Amino acid sequence: MKNCNKLGTTWVVATVFSLLWLGAAAVTAQQPDSTSVIAQVDAAVKARVDHVERYTVTEHYTVYRGKDETHPAAEMTVQTLYQKDSGKSYTILSESGSEFIRNHVLRTLLDNEKTINLPGIREHSWFTSANYEMQLKSGDIQLLDGRECLALAIHPKHKATNMIEGTLLVDAKDGSIVQLDGTATQSASIFTGAAQVMRHYVNIKGFSMATHARAVSDSFLLGRTTVTIDYSDYQMQVRPAR
Repeated sequence: MKNCNKLGTTWVVATVFSLLWLGAAAVTAQQPDSTSVIAQVDAAVKARVDHVERYTVTEHYTVYRGKDETHPAAEMTVQTLYQKDSGKSYTILSESGSEFIRNHVLRTLLDNEKTINLPGIREHSWFTSANYEMQLKSGDIQLLDGRECLALAIHPKHKATNMIEGTLLVDAKDGSIVQLDGTATQSASIFTGAAQVMRHYVNIKGFSMATHARAVSDSFLLGRTTVTIDYSDYQMQVRPAR
């Protein structure tokens, strides 16, 4: 009888340890790794590049000076046209406020955007492993706007006004970009310093498209300058997947 009890106890203990081991193995298997997440990010960027042929979007730029983010120093609304074969072009719909800021800050930003989105140039600024060193910060899920996200630390492989060092939040399911936070490696204008940047994205027709951006910079001439951009009314032409 004693032997039976011992055997029963041994079986129970072995079963418990087996279940614990299997549970730990299952948890480990579910933990993402940097390589697989980065591959998803690369694939999501490639899909957007390959399939988005053309889009228009209305962009509203607002510039604030100092700590006052109630009274804009300048504003500008533009319609942006992106075409895969030629890049971006802009039509100014309205503008107001400081002429100096509109000419030397906002128009400079638009000119830079035109340049960095030209075919042959834009490829060097995509958020891919070809342009950035990427490392998964942890396997922990972060919730943002109801989306489960993973955080990647990103370090540019070269410096440019549109290259950001910071953190990329990507959708845990498909690697699409959800939010960017970081610092530009170069200033976009001689009148502003390198900017602290935040850019938020939503999924439109299966692709990450910016909906809001914020850049804060400091310079000797202008002091603290905050530029916000709100994107609305996307009209997209997407090539169907084969």
